[in-house]
Amino acid sequence: KFAICIKTLMRIWLLSSQECDELRQRMAEIVDQMDVPEHCRTTFSTYHDEQLKTQGNADYFITSGDKIRFFFEKGVFDDKGEFIVPKQRSLNKVGHALHAYEPLYKKVTHSPKIQGIAKKLGLASPVILQSMFIFKQPGNGGEVTPHQDATFLYTEPLGRVMGVWIALEDATVNNGCLWFIPGSHNSGISRRMVRTPPGTYPLTDFTGREQTYDDEKFISVPVKKGNSFVSLN
Repeated sequence: KFAICIKTLMRIWLLSSQECDELRQRMAEIVDQMDVPEHCRTTFSTYHDEQLKTQGNADYFITSGDKIRFFFEKGVFDDKGEFIVPKQRSLNKVGHALHAYEPLYKKVTHSPKIQGIAKKLGLASPVILQSMFIFKQPGNGGEVTPHQDATFLYTEPLGRVMGVWIALEDATVNNGCLWFIPGSHNSGISRRMVRTPPGTYPLTDFTGREQTYDDEKFISVPVKKGNSFVSLN
């Protein structure tokens, strides 16, 4: 299950069914055309230690803020770095600057609806931090552990980052919808990912550890295709 802890959660309709299909079709084309060198085939994980061993230590990940790059599920490569599953089913996500280079994604990111939401939430001069396409692969893929987005996108004071998650197909309890704990934002954050000094290894580290959450407190939030969740993190 996909679980996060957030300050504000709103469910808003953003895209038509056709717009969702166009975004998915364009991503299928991007994946068909991708050419990722073996040494850049970075596995994405949300587990603390695995994050530091994989994407946290990979320049390919660290420098992806202004590029379109590909991040893979565990177990999709053999010991030579070759795909052992169809590449269309190998990906965890594509990010982090789709909004800068892909016209369809740029159009959605800068749409009047998104701008209006940002203004209503009190963001005076918002800027785009990142954008990504997240896959929920059938039959393979690692668990997304409970986490807080502010661990990775930290602001002072907290609550200055708006996250918009759009379902490009129906998200249900059977295929990976959002789960969260109501009121969990009141406990603050206990873990931060930080850059280490230049020239040192690993490239990132964590201060603190993720909190322990009671699984029984999580509630599911299914959402229909084209609808979105908006959160302040």
